[in-house]
Amino acid sequence: MSVTKLPPLILHPFADTTGPEKLVESSRASLMLQGLLPSGERSRAEIDGVLLDGRFCEIRMLFYVGKDLLRWIEQCLEMAGRSPVLRDAGLNYQSFASYLVSHTPKEVEAKLRKWGVADYRAIFSRALGLSAILAVAPERNTLADEFIRNYYRYADQLFVLRQGEAPIVDASNFGFEFDVYASGEYSRMLEREWAEQ
Repeated sequence: MSVTKLPPLILHPFADTTGPEKLVESSRASLMLQGLLPSGERSRAEIDGVLLDGRFCEIRMLFYVGKDLLRWIEQCLEMAGRSPVLRDAGLNYQSFASYLVSHTPKEVEAKLRKWGVADYRAIFSRALGLSAILAVAPERNTLADEFIRNYYRYADQLFVLRQGEAPIVDASNFGFEFDVYASGEYSRMLEREWAEQ
């Protein structure tokens, strides 16, 4: 089977300098609420507030990842639409979302793990799930505490629901490959290529 190169997946950073700190504190708060860490002098309401701040930070991060993934899926669909071989194959949003989450090329998987992204499947599926309902980055007061607290359950279900909206043609049968880049890395690569021309 011949290899068809898909557009690269470019992941952009987003500016939130307090993000990593909030995520660590949220994890600790979750452990405190489960009784696995001592809470010290903090009240349950204070600990829950820390948990919610961290979870909201996760939602915003997934929102931006989702934007990048949607852009990539749209580019893949455009490329397939221009190909005489792929145009009538029935490939759709669900095909490329499934390919990305469930049939990630080994090279992409290795690079994501090198970046420290262990559970990329959950990140990608949840980012795509949330993208089904979030058109703009949410503000904290626009989401209910219950949603924020358990967003990952909702995001998982949203991904499954969106995948079930249309029959999925298995994109892994087409010999696709693609690369993943951080946006800065991709920009530097393009600059080198342009300098060589």
